[in-house]
Amino acid sequence: MNEIHEECGVFGIWSAEKKHIAHICAAGLTALQYRGQEAAGIAVNEDRNIRYHKAQGLVSEVFPADELERMGEGNIAVGHVRYATTGESSALNAQPMVVKHIKGQLALCHNGNLTNSSRLKKELELKGCIFHTTSDTEVISYIITRKRLQKPSIETALEAAMEEIKGAYSLVLMSPAKLMACRDPLGMRPLVYGVTSDGSVVFASESCALDAVGAKLVRDVEPGEIVVCDGEGIRSIRTHCRKQKPKLCIFEYIYFSRPDSVIEGVCVHDTRIKAGEFLAKRHPAKADVVIGVPDSGLDAALGFASESGIPYGIGLIKNKYIGRTFIAPEQSLRESLVRQKMGAIPSVLEGKSVVLVDDSIVRGTTSARIVKMIREAGAREVHMRISSPPFLNPCYYGTDVDSRENLIAVHHTNEEICGMIGADSLGFLSVEDARRLATGVRYRYGHKGCEGSGAEPDNGGCPGGGFRGGIDTEDPESFCAACFDGKYPVGD
Repeated sequence: MNEIHEECGVFGIWSAEKKHIAHICAAGLTALQYRGQEAAGIAVNEDRNIRYHKAQGLVSEVFPADELERMGEGNIAVGHVRYATTGESSALNAQPMVVKHIKGQLALCHNGNLTNSSRLKKELELKGCIFHTTSDTEVISYIITRKRLQKPSIETALEAAMEEIKGAYSLVLMSPAKLMACRDPLGMRPLVYGVTSDGSVVFASESCALDAVGAKLVRDVEPGEIVVCDGEGIRSIRTHCRKQKPKLCIFEYIYFSRPDSVIEGVCVHDTRIKAGEFLAKRHPAKADVVIGVPDSGLDAALGFASESGIPYGIGLIKNKYIGRTFIAPEQSLRESLVRQKMGAIPSVLEGKSVVLVDDSIVRGTTSARIVKMIREAGAREVHMRISSPPFLNPCYYGTDVDSRENLIAVHHTNEEICGMIGADSLGFLSVEDARRLATGVRYRYGHKGCEGSGAEPDNGGCPGGGFRGGIDTEDPESFCAACFDGKYPVGD
């Protein structure tokens, strides 16, 4: 827990024609790779037969060219990249979760965490269910399968299952004939859908994955909504919509999502610029240069420089050829890993008073090493600015902030943390400002002329200006910030 790790990423595609659909799915997953680097998987549906492959590793490792060819053609596919927030890091917990039952098959991909997973699992085990994984995704698959044995269709089974599962979830799933996507009633995890030039329908955790496969963003899946896609078209089920106030995870804007993604009509890059502007107003500093910690601190550093008038500089360079790393057992090895991943530019830093902007401080160890590196490069002063509030509470909804004892801000004051990381001053984004990151920066959806095109479910459309009826990003109370303020929207 030296730093916050990403969540999972989901992807699904439906095509009217059979094609090498696994290649498209792999491209979308590669765009989402930063959300999970532990495991990857794809399931392909060809003529109602679902075949799949999943394993630990990056998308490029799990799906080399020959493996994608082996997946063959199909007209529906779902895929997943995983970072373990619940369950062990093992090949068994890789997704998609594929289930065969008397009425057919199901392939399920999940981003998020259930808050009632343990209780549901116990109830299922007492009724004879046998679990092969430690992931709550298997719990969801069992609930949906049980409902499917009682219901006339997979979508009505999913609709009924949503009455039982609680917490954060964005799902893409396919049956032998349908592709479906759904989002929990609070909309805590992001989920979008788009269309390609040939009419294929794509669902993904973020719009950057749509861009990667040439799909145009239509809109976000609404909190509580189920979108169904098959040979009859696209339709929407809204039984669970608008019953509760949405609570999108604010950390999607601060850290998790890619800067070029658009979530709920808001460009992530713009929210991070705004975070830097807020920091410059609340925590000004007399300095010569503003630099960001690559990659997630760069946008906020630009915002700080713009608001403060202090020149922006590139003072740290990230080694993009360093892959996944581990927490080394010895201090010297840990410092060596930081230096392998990042280097300081002396000509930018030497003799300067520096504002250093990063996205978060968890334990403080990584921040201390970066501050030390900057000082060794000749910086006279280092003023640390953090584009998120202090972490004070565990998260139960899909991130690995799982214990208060690991959070430095729980046990130390701001002044103490400043001394521990070796900075001259330290300022965090306020919770109030975090909730306001998406206000006033609404972006117009890229999909044009969708009204009447057949690309939309019957829900009002998004003719050029964004979907009506989703999350109101202008309302600060539309976001979950429980890891900062302890206000949990779903029982912990």
